[in-house]
Amino acid sequence: MRERGPVARVELPGAVGAFAVTSPALLKRLLTDARVSKDPRRHWPVWINGEVSPDWPLFAWVAVQNMFTAYGGEHRRLRNLVSRAFTARRTAALRPRIEEITEQLLDRVAEVGRRGEVVDLREEFCYPLPIQVISELFGLPSDKAVDLREVVDGLFHTSAGPDEVTATYARLYEVLGELVAAKRESPGDDLTTGLIAARDDEGTARLSEQELLDTLVLMIGAGHETTVNLIDNAAHALLTHPEQLAHIREGRATWDDAIEESLRADAPVANLPLRYAVEDIDLGELGGPQGTVIPAGEAILAAYAAAGRDAERYGKDADRFDVTRVDKEHLAFGYGVHHCLGAPLGRLEARVAIPALFDRFPGLTLAGPPEELLPVESFISHGHRSLPVRLF
Repeated sequence: MRERGPVARVELPGAVGAFAVTSPALLKRLLTDARVSKDPRRHWPVWINGEVSPDWPLFAWVAVQNMFTAYGGEHRRLRNLVSRAFTARRTAALRPRIEEITEQLLDRVAEVGRRGEVVDLREEFCYPLPIQVISELFGLPSDKAVDLREVVDGLFHTSAGPDEVTATYARLYEVLGELVAAKRESPGDDLTTGLIAARDDEGTARLSEQELLDTLVLMIGAGHETTVNLIDNAAHALLTHPEQLAHIREGRATWDDAIEESLRADAPVANLPLRYAVEDIDLGELGGPQGTVIPAGEAILAAYAAAGRDAERYGKDADRFDVTRVDKEHLAFGYGVHHCLGAPLGRLEARVAIPALFDRFPGLTLAGPPEELLPVESFISHGHRSLPVRLF
């Protein structure tokens, strides 16, 4: 897409058109431009006219009513309410539990690897860590965690058929509805209870019931799959670049350097749908290509993976994973008013998981050629289907 210029016309699943923005400089300007909305109900004619049906693979990314799809004052209202429940204190308090879950999962990895078997690191470690953390953040009973995992898998399967999309969407709200009902009956010190308080408090700014459920959907999308891919991609990068791992082990770089460089080089969310032009936007006025206009009502795709490897921004070696790179600034968590509220939690999980993994298994290696690793079947989610390794 970068070869087509800083903005490229693309076709999304379901033959829906959009403008994909790959230039980090132009993308940052658009992400902070008041003429760019995230509300399809007000600013996307394709949605307003009913041209998108519930079986569209990206339906859940657009239909939700939360701060992810809000604009202007409505976004400020929702973000303020959610921020009261999703506090820095609540995130920091999770660290001991994240460390405990990490050690438990590594014990399980060690048990499998001790038998001489190949271990799928994504399945046994990268995936279960965030799902357990988000389950505890929500106050979800352990017997419901499997249900949550199944619907999350479906949410990011952007090549799913219409029947599967519809079934996933229905099951997602069934699981979350049951959780909210249980927390109303027995409140706890968890995010769900905090959001219920924001829903049930008196005042015109409170969350509606749909906004409450959709905010939980947002937390799943922003707090789970993205973190899975961050841990997966960081581990893969260090396994395929042993010289970079040596920089960390010999003190020339830190684990944080590896995490931030992974976020730049392999953005966990490759392409984030969707934003919409409120009015005609002349990209030349924003430093983009002269004569290129995104017409009012057109969809805009934030191409974070492409932006992270932009040669004009990062130099000719932009495709190279380099933990000693001075400029590791990235857009992996978004930018502007929609910057990911869960970014501190995602970083915290990675900062616990990655050092623990490589400290526990210093002889960790890929079990096969890296070129044989298959990508996740989603243009949104940027990771691998599996990450087979040997521990010793």
